[in-house]
Amino acid sequence: MKHSHSITATAPIWTSQWLFAAGFYNLVWGASVIVWPHWLFDATGLERMNYPEIWQCVGMIVGVYGLGYLIAATNPRMHWPIVLVGLLGKIFGPIGFAIAMARGVFPPAFGSTILTNDLVWVDSLRHDSAGCLALAGTRSETN
Repeated sequence: MKHSHSITATAPIWTSQWLFAAGFYNLVWGASVIVWPHWLFDATGLERMNYPEIWQCVGMIVGVYGLGYLIAATNPRMHWPIVLVGLLGKIFGPIGFAIAMARGVFPPAFGSTILTNDLVWVDSLRHDSAGCLALAGTRSETN
């Protein structure tokens, strides 16, 4: 049975808008961590890291995600793997934080970044990932 769906089908406009916003946010957050690696530790009362370069690498990774989101915003359906990888990061990041907090490694205040870096974006990425995966599935059924 042939389906009329295509991986190049147009995504809802809000998807591109959210991905653009996520891209911009991630670039700004990543750059701020690279330039000021101690700011979050100081703001949450944690001891500064001995090797801030490790945290700066996290900032670089977040910035690269931002670039990926900006690319995906141009055509979310075509770039669905970027959206899916972003969603997985937004799910596993909070899980890792929860484990670290339960072990007493991070204070709850450090979780403020989980709200702005992960949880605010999860729902939109989940919706678009589900739509893209459904389209990819119907595409493979026609082959």
